[in-house]
Amino acid sequence: MNKLSDDLLIESYVKAQKLKLSIDFISLIEIEIRRRSLTHKINVDF
Repeated sequence: MNKLSDDLLIESYVKAQKLKLSIDFISLIEIEIRRRSLTHKINVDF
């Protein structure tokens, strides 16, 4: 996930949520979002 831009990471998270993809996959994205301190860019608390 290091190669994804911040915007693409956020977009991937939103699409994964909409498509109801695997919770494990979504969790990996959430971990990366927290690691990059991007939680302010999405309206979700985790």
